[in-house]
Amino acid sequence: MTDPVALLLRRAGFGPTATELAAARRAGYAATLSALLAPVGPDVGATSAPLPDLPLDPYAGQRDPTPEQKIAFERRREKETDEITRWWVDRMTVASHQAVEKLVFFWHGHWATSIKKVRSPQLMMVQHRTFREAPDFAALARRMVIDPALVLYLDGHRNTAQAPNENLARELFELFVLGIGQYTEQDVKEAGRALTGWRYSLAEERSIFDPSAHDSGRKTILGTTRYFDASSLIELLLQQEACPRFIATRLWFRYASSTRPIPKALLAKMVEAFPVPTAMLRVMFEDDAFLATDGELVKQPIEWFVGAMRQLGLRPATLPDDTRSELLKILEDLGQLPFAPPNVGGWRAGTSWLTSAAAQTRLRLAGKLAERAVIDRLTPESLAYLLCLDGWSNRTYAVLRDASADPRRLLTLGLVSPEYLVT
Repeated sequence: MTDPVALLLRRAGFGPTATELAAARRAGYAATLSALLAPVGPDVGATSAPLPDLPLDPYAGQRDPTPEQKIAFERRREKETDEITRWWVDRMTVASHQAVEKLVFFWHGHWATSIKKVRSPQLMMVQHRTFREAPDFAALARRMVIDPALVLYLDGHRNTAQAPNENLARELFELFVLGIGQYTEQDVKEAGRALTGWRYSLAEERSIFDPSAHDSGRKTILGTTRYFDASSLIELLLQQEACPRFIATRLWFRYASSTRPIPKALLAKMVEAFPVPTAMLRVMFEDDAFLATDGELVKQPIEWFVGAMRQLGLRPATLPDDTRSELLKILEDLGQLPFAPPNVGGWRAGTSWLTSAAAQTRLRLAGKLAERAVIDRLTPESLAYLLCLDGWSNRTYAVLRDASADPRRLLTLGLVSPEYLVT
């Protein structure tokens, strides 16, 4: 039988500890939901992992660096990329406001932008702060349409009146705001014209508008004719009926079920709560349709890894550098590393994470975590409690029982069990 409180904590955050789950059960579902989506006071856990304050990008203000300078600059960028990656995994683990942290990660996958093309950790952190600071989707969209990392990632800086580039416009329609089938190719072309003239600045860590490169002519987009620019374009998209429906659907897909469609009645209620994402999530988490999705989401590697770290009392920042680097490398081998989604569509979902190759990699990572965990005696029952699971299937229990003589092997097997991988 589904434990509603446990399901809520697993989905809204990265995975509760046994202590957190026990406290939430005592508080009840409604109080737990309110505490998750409207936390009071500062995030105590996250105070030990404040946002990195990076120096200016080494290429800022450099017109013609020497080969030696380029080598030094690239090495510094690699070091700072590693720094922000380690920081965010650590932040996810120690954050007390787990639903806030999970929502930031959701937006990172939604407005997927990769450091591997952007290359500047500074610009990636500008975008990251936007995810944290924007109060709702409308404010987020207004900032993201000219976000310097996104502009660079989708070649917006190459978009001029003389040589239009439609990459950013196309993804705004398809992946970020409206969804497939809600626009025409002509709409994309006209929107590309509206977005002309924006450049990113490493020195100022923001986007800069160049009027000389902007197409100031009239454009017809989604049936409306105006002298559209980036600002008026995003306002037009936010006014479309498809926009809140699309965002509600994406929230359902990542928080509830990647296999069944969102019920129409719930969709309508979430649309009414738009554009505030926490209000939309509250409506979803309060609906019976959400509770019916137990067992329908496969944990993404980040969710699995961070949840395990939290439940085992481990913290990335306190591990030896070589151990931390090894764990993150294995996480990368699993296919999911913060700041590096595979493409503009973001990370995959569902059973695509359950390949045989991924199983072997996950087993290796689980073994490494088990090596670091402080454990004495462990049984299948106490392991279920530790990992905040309702219990084991007969098949899994038989395997775990046979491994009970070796606590670390038992823990490793529990971390890769179907009960732990699927929530």
